[in-house]
Amino acid sequence: MTDLDWVVAPIGIDAERWITRSGCRTILIAVHTMAALRRLLDIVDLIEDDARVQILFTVAPDVFNITVESHLRGIGALVIPWQQATREKFDLAIAAAHGGLHELHAPIVLMAHGAGRARLVQPSGPGGRPVNEQSVYGLDAPRLVRDGRIVASALLLSHDHERQVLLRQCPEAAPLSVVVGDPCFDRLVSGLPQRRRYRRMLGVSDDRSLVVISSTWGEKGLFGSAPQLLPRLIQQLPAAACQVATLLHPAIWAAHGRRQVLAWTRACRTAGMILVDPGDDWRPYIAAADRLIGDQGSVTAYGAAIGLPVLRVRTAAAALPAAGSPQSVVLAEATLLDPQEPLHPQVLNARPIDRNRVAGVLTSQPGRAGQLIRRTLYRLMGLPDREMPGDARGFGPSSDPNPGKAA
Repeated sequence: MTDLDWVVAPIGIDAERWITRSGCRTILIAVHTMAALRRLLDIVDLIEDDARVQILFTVAPDVFNITVESHLRGIGALVIPWQQATREKFDLAIAAAHGGLHELHAPIVLMAHGAGRARLVQPSGPGGRPVNEQSVYGLDAPRLVRDGRIVASALLLSHDHERQVLLRQCPEAAPLSVVVGDPCFDRLVSGLPQRRRYRRMLGVSDDRSLVVISSTWGEKGLFGSAPQLLPRLIQQLPAAACQVATLLHPAIWAAHGRRQVLAWTRACRTAGMILVDPGDDWRPYIAAADRLIGDQGSVTAYGAAIGLPVLRVRTAAAALPAAGSPQSVVLAEATLLDPQEPLHPQVLNARPIDRNRVAGVLTSQPGRAGQLIRRTLYRLMGLPDREMPGDARGFGPSSDPNPGKAA
């Protein structure tokens, strides 16, 4: 978008001339990536039907934001350019990544875009020299502090353990933190009773197993580190007994381009593999799955947390996740897939790990995320909260546009 694309309503000095409903609190959803968008849509679902609020979206600066605007327009979102977003005041802004947030004029609610905060980074000391101890990304001062102040007005945490990490790494941000649990997990759990419906929509009959393959982005993920594994799985898993669906992190699509990803997976798709579109909600596939093959990514942790039999792929020098994260439990306890051995028997013999243990480190407020997040949002907007039943809803209209649509 360019300056010529600035919107004149429902914000701006002349907006009152054009709007139909006045007096609304304005909420800006700052979307950095497609992965972040999925998290943010869960939050939008909690509040957008309130007649007292007006939701606007903007594409925030990020290396992986290339397809965000077209997707937002495809779901009917009102999108304003980032340049305009930084020059207006809002009653609230919500984000699931960090880039450029210090430029916004609004109380900011910041949340994670994965299963907790598991990524470790090497911080720098004086003179840019690396220090010995690694930090948990998203709970560290370089991400949370700008020009001596905490950027966020509220920092949403999924687990009490994260607050302990925050107290160690950025204690000045601790008073702004709120342990709300994991809304993505709550909605996944609430959607599990729809398992049979999702399987029908995917065309998976009761006598076939749905095997989901999940890869995070980067050279250390399954898709980048083990490029021959996917075609070998398609070759060795009998189509009559197994339907394979592959979930590639949206950053893979953003970095390499849709055409290239489709070309790389053409043979597998021709053989019957479902390649899930990066704009689709991945949760129906996990809810419908019988087995999951994954790496150190968040989807593997969510699958393990609902009791799916999980096989872990050893990838090239994968960085260890933060201690106490759900990813660390999965990497320690999931059965390792041996690519040198026949793959079908290993898939058949896959076993779940302790789902309660994984869920226990994933969230310390199971089933309550919607209620606690909504309460935080209304507090910051200065509005009375709406006590709504069924906050741990399943997959709503914006988060489940078409489960079963394949690329």
